[in-house]
Amino acid sequence: MSLLQITSLLIVMAGAFGTINYLFLKLPSSIGILIVALFASFGVMLADLIVPSLQMADQVREVVKGIDFSDALLEGMLGLLLFAGALHVRLSDLREQWKVVFLMATIGVGLSTAIVGFGFSWITGMPLLIALVFGALVSPTDPVAVLGVLREANLAKTLETKIAGESLFNDGVGYVVFLVLVGLAFPGDDAHGSGAVWAVKLFLQEALGGAVLGAVLGWLVFRVMRRIDDYSLEVLITLGLAFGGYQLAVWLHVSAPIMAVVAGLFIGDVGMKHGMTEETRGYVEAFWKLIDEILNAVLFLMIGFEVFAVAFTSDALLAGGLAVLLALFARLAAVAVPVFLLKPFRNFSRGVIPIMTWGGLKGGISVALALSLPDSEWKPLILTATYVIVLFSIIVQGLTVARVASKLGREPELV
Repeated sequence: MSLLQITSLLIVMAGAFGTINYLFLKLPSSIGILIVALFASFGVMLADLIVPSLQMADQVREVVKGIDFSDALLEGMLGLLLFAGALHVRLSDLREQWKVVFLMATIGVGLSTAIVGFGFSWITGMPLLIALVFGALVSPTDPVAVLGVLREANLAKTLETKIAGESLFNDGVGYVVFLVLVGLAFPGDDAHGSGAVWAVKLFLQEALGGAVLGAVLGWLVFRVMRRIDDYSLEVLITLGLAFGGYQLAVWLHVSAPIMAVVAGLFIGDVGMKHGMTEETRGYVEAFWKLIDEILNAVLFLMIGFEVFAVAFTSDALLAGGLAVLLALFARLAAVAVPVFLLKPFRNFSRGVIPIMTWGGLKGGISVALALSLPDSEWKPLILTATYVIVLFSIIVQGLTVARVASKLGREPELV
């Protein structure tokens, strides 16, 4: 199938499944589309079991494999989704919470990677370095899933800023940690080096380089937009920043996700305040909200159909179930340790740890990273365990986090 045919098919199915969810399931849009896609996938598999001559599952599997989910997300959709998410986070709010966000996006990601890596290695006998790669790809919370849930949760503003800011930044940091560990675990597979010095250099190049590039591009676009008063052109310029900046970051070998977040934060705060008229601001916000909703729908549809790329053996499913518990414990540590480190200097509401733990949803980014791994004997197990974690996170945690937040997160925070 051509790229245009695949894109058309995904959009048509996202619209159809979204309609089914709206009329019958009445779940949050993205989660509903994922569940309908899963039902459709399992329905195709069941039809093949009942009537083997149909061979529908094989045909669908070929189509799914023809869509490079990893490239489509990591080199296409992710830049737009992160930019759109960052547009709605205000720097002034983030500045007040930067210590919590910074610690959770650095120490938190490191802790989570280590806990999952050591635990999964012990459970499965997987070599430790490869297990740490698995830990790195399931540790970042998915800002796409998290920000979608935040719209429903009605949290206190400070808590919402913590969750949104942390999910945006730990995604970029987690991706860099993943790249470093892949280079160490698979030194013969397109890695440019190995060893501790190389790992530190790569981390600094990716993380700091992405942040600097995002700030520079955001500032340049802001300076241009100050001289323009044409809402359609300004919307087009922001789209060019998200697309072009992401591809430039990939070309320069710096972190494209961090670039998209920093540029989005700059335009969403400084750019909207000082570089846009009220009319332009309304159009830009509406445009990016629509982009966010459409891409969310397509992404969750694709996650539902990736079930055809997963090998469901009993051992892999058992490992996946244990990995869910391991990922939840790692997330608890990633949230609790930074909070306890900062408790002597500030106060937190009683609900911050359970809400941020249960609200740390995993999503398509983890699946895409698992699919991007070099082929090895451990890749099928990693992919299955990742998929189980993501499904549990989106469906179970995603459908209940608003209820948890309503019980624990409505009281105002002190700071």
